[in-house]
Amino acid sequence: MADKIKKSYKFSKSFYDDAITQGKWWSKLYFKLLWGGVDDNEIARRVLSWIPDDFKDKMLDVPVGTAVFTTEKYKRMKQADITCLDYSQDMLEQAEYRFRGAGITNIKTMQGDVGALPFEENTFDNVLCMNGLHVFPNKDKAYSEILRTLKSGGELLACFYIAGEQRVADWLAKTIMTRMGWFTPPFDTADDVKHRLEPYYDILDFHVEGAMLYFRAKKR
Repeated sequence: MADKIKKSYKFSKSFYDDAITQGKWWSKLYFKLLWGGVDDNEIARRVLSWIPDDFKDKMLDVPVGTAVFTTEKYKRMKQADITCLDYSQDMLEQAEYRFRGAGITNIKTMQGDVGALPFEENTFDNVLCMNGLHVFPNKDKAYSEILRTLKSGGELLACFYIAGEQRVADWLAKTIMTRMGWFTPPFDTADDVKHRLEPYYDILDFHVEGAMLYFRAKKR
């Protein structure tokens, strides 16, 4: 499974940004079919708006992807200590290229697995997880590792595909997206996510649009 994910993102690196930013006609169709017409650019803006530009603490961004949504935000977060991690070296190299081009110097990038984060307990004040939780092969470990490395009072900010909201989206996720290695079942529903969060977090924001969930939760 791990090799399949690496190969899938290596294959898609030349068109990944166009796909998730709706930069082409075919990517607009992709979002209409898979996400129910949701504007991923707008969802990303809303999630990133939960992080103040003057954030001064430690934040983990996993998976960073190509940083297509986050680079402009990170340019304004000059006082933050940001670690960006991704399983795909191809995605990571594109993110690093963006950060260098933007003159961002307060970011550490590293290849790694969200299911075995190489950090001590209570390391981060915030964890940002955009378009990741529908990809991670072991979602139990991903949630557990994020919880372990997040400080009490720290926030988990996330957006990702959820099942049970759009029939076409569910079919595409289970067939094409899974077969290509871009998504990894099983997929949570909105209720599944709440059940994961509620024992450990206070849910501050929780929104479903189309087949996408985005939320902000504070660790107790």
